[in-house]
Amino acid sequence: MAKFYECLNASLREFIQRQHIFFVATAPRSGRINISPKGADTFRIIDDRHAAYLDITGSGNETAAHLLDDGRLTIMFCSVDPEPLILRLYGHGRALHPGDEGWLELSGCFAALPGVRQIMLLQIESAQTSCGYGVPRYHYEGERDTYLRWAEKKGADGLAVYQAEKNRVSIDGLPTGLDAVTRAGDGDADSPAHS
Repeated sequence: MAKFYECLNASLREFIQRQHIFFVATAPRSGRINISPKGADTFRIIDDRHAAYLDITGSGNETAAHLLDDGRLTIMFCSVDPEPLILRLYGHGRALHPGDEGWLELSGCFAALPGVRQIMLLQIESAQTSCGYGVPRYHYEGERDTYLRWAEKKGADGLAVYQAEKNRVSIDGLPTGLDAVTRAGDGDADSPAHS
């Protein structure tokens, strides 16, 4: 049975910290709804009403565009361990970019990864748990290294070109707020990461 919370309590925080994957859902006022899986230890709880995740370069930038257009953000954690549980965090979000006020302080909470685009901030308005009985059990085997190899091969210049070409507007033509600077390099290869 679903249960609502006004903020993150100790039990919810502990559940989040045990998860290896989470899902981000956004929608513009008009256009496609986006759901993206995330991992690589990129989620952080700031306090009982705020959370953030490190956003790396991907084939699209839908979340950033939707947050600029509408602001609504839902993050879902779903246990695949023996103890079933689904946790959704509902609220509004915004993107924080390198150079923005607060970037240095918040970016220090994450491991250094190549191709970082922005940090997505969530102001939590409510949290909801549900049973998760219908979710199958899986075994975590580790993180993929495909993205890291791709980003390292691209290098800083190649990633900047890629972001400028593929991450400035959403698939519906909405601006993402990403002010990527095009520099010399190759921006043609497809990224294995998600938007």
